[in-house]
Amino acid sequence: MQMESQMEAVKVEGFGPDSEVEDLGRCVDEISTTVSRLEQRVNDVEQFYLTTDNMELTITKSASAFKEKVKEKQLTGLEKQQQEASQREAAALKRMQELMRQFATILRQITQHKWAHPFMHPVDVEGLGLHDYYEKPMDFGTIKSKMEAKDGTGYKNVREIYSDVRLVFKNAMKYNDERHDVHIMAKTLLEKFEEKWLQLLPKVAEEEKRQVEEEAKAELDVKLAQEAVHANMAKELSNELCEVDLQLEKLRQIVIQKCRKMSTEEKKKLGTALTRLSPEDLGKALEIVAENNPGFQPTAQEVDLDIDAQSELTLWRLKVFVQDKLKLAGKCSEALVCNNINNNENTIKSNSKRRREISDALTKNAIKRNRKLSPNS
Repeated sequence: MQMESQMEAVKVEGFGPDSEVEDLGRCVDEISTTVSRLEQRVNDVEQFYLTTDNMELTITKSASAFKEKVKEKQLTGLEKQQQEASQREAAALKRMQELMRQFATILRQITQHKWAHPFMHPVDVEGLGLHDYYEKPMDFGTIKSKMEAKDGTGYKNVREIYSDVRLVFKNAMKYNDERHDVHIMAKTLLEKFEEKWLQLLPKVAEEEKRQVEEEAKAELDVKLAQEAVHANMAKELSNELCEVDLQLEKLRQIVIQKCRKMSTEEKKKLGTALTRLSPEDLGKALEIVAENNPGFQPTAQEVDLDIDAQSELTLWRLKVFVQDKLKLAGKCSEALVCNNINNNENTIKSNSKRRREISDALTKNAIKRNRKLSPNS
């Protein structure tokens, strides 16, 4: 971090023994680590409130410590919620079982009717040539087996059984002519069944409404519990951030106390060095001044900087900043000069070569002319 490098340079040049420098360095490292950790936790809390679907706790993998802390705080509340949810589910299951028992009584009355025998067993699809019957086959024997199932494949609620009973009669009416005995028997039993179902329906509707309300309440409880946890997290983070601010302020006061005073000659050199900065770097230097001078306007059209009025910490920070920037600018200048020198050397070599080539060509031409003018030729 830039702050750390500047602080290190101030410590080394501005004051004292190596032990003091190392102690301050450790303080800076510890504060930086704490700030990074708190920053991640702040991001996690913000993410929770920014997420639209915040019914599930959103925590990044890198924030394992924060995740564990949230789990610890949620544990008691979640255990209580789980216990209440289990009690609600058990009560709802018991009520639904009572409704299914009452429905079984209705079904038993229907299946004991003298006209119920055609519907007690699966239809002989092959024998009757009902090739599309397999789309929705149903009979009372299948319904009874499903009601008695203990392996989880049974009916979950009364409406499922009601739908299958109606399907038995609807299939019979669909695949038999309305004047056929089976059609008439199915229609008659369906009417009786619907009459008895209407007597049970208010209880079924009341139970369904109750379950919807309980589920909504459970979801709301989970959401409120999570919001409460994150509100506590936010409060704790605020307290910890305030503590970090206090540590930084204490560290700043220590640095100020231990900084030796800059000499008049050093201040003069610093002022001169500031004028050599680029406009961008000069703006950054003025921002350093403004940090400890609330009334100072670093972006004004004209800035009057009184070096003697600055604190020792500001002066040392400025010195380190200026040295770094001018050193970097010096390296760039050296590289530019070297590049220009190389270019000039290459140009000179190229020109020398060209002159030699021209000279050689002129010499050859002169020799040829002399030979032509010679009497012996």
